[in-house]
Amino acid sequence: MTVHYHHAQTERWTERLLAQGYCVIPDLLTPSVQALDADLAEDFASTPFCEGGFYGSRTKRFGRLLSRSPHAEALVLNPLIMALVARVLGPWCDTVQLNLTQAIALHPGALPQLPHRDQDMWRGAPGEVEYLVNVMWPFTPYTADNGATLVWPDSHGARALDLGEPVEETLPIEMAPGSALVFLGSTLHGAGGNRTGAVRRGCIVSYCLGWLKPYENQWLAYPPEVARQFSPELAALVGYQQHRPNLGNYEGQCPSILLGGDVPNHPGAIDALRPDQAALVADYVAGQQLQVA
Repeated sequence: MTVHYHHAQTERWTERLLAQGYCVIPDLLTPSVQALDADLAEDFASTPFCEGGFYGSRTKRFGRLLSRSPHAEALVLNPLIMALVARVLGPWCDTVQLNLTQAIALHPGALPQLPHRDQDMWRGAPGEVEYLVNVMWPFTPYTADNGATLVWPDSHGARALDLGEPVEETLPIEMAPGSALVFLGSTLHGAGGNRTGAVRRGCIVSYCLGWLKPYENQWLAYPPEVARQFSPELAALVGYQQHRPNLGNYEGQCPSILLGGDVPNHPGAIDALRPDQAALVADYVAGQQLQVA
């Protein structure tokens, strides 16, 4: 019964996400979010304000959340989110990877962020492929006054080809801690301005196609000595897996060999191909062997 229930949930939220470009899933993970916020209190206090108009001079941002708190994993590997991400990105890649984890604090006086589409960090063709899925997790209530994420509904997909002003009006996504705003990389969005006297805190967890260069350098954020403490699923998500054919390999093998006890000095390359590629290569090799015989 549980599997069918989650499948129905996945289909319902996927349909809404693809139709609108975003969806808000209420009451998804409240205790872990509160614990993560508490663990990051010192990081929020110690991190300096950003520099530059895009990040915001009244905003604090930092990554590597999986190294900063054990509670970050519950957000990153949330089963419903992972199932939804697989449904949206699965048609375009062999494996999904973690794009970033980033904590964000908008302090009083923070200005609204430039409206943007996160997929534009890559130079892929817009309008046909979805390159990433973002999940915004609020640590404090998000309101229209304190800088709630602004979304332009129906600005996603093929609408990204329209370079004019967005037709729809912006929508501030107000939500409580524990809820999650999920939106596509093709959806026009931006942080709102903070007109209150309190800090708005939260984090964003982002997933992208496994053959892209991620926003956050995952191997530097989580080198082997750190990733060895992760579950196999989490280690794979942060880059310790190959994307067929042979992308992201180490000495011609899956980089997960770096997480084992003894790493050979000369491991030897092993094909990692999609089934269609493996069949093509097998047929070609067989033909060459017949010629030699």
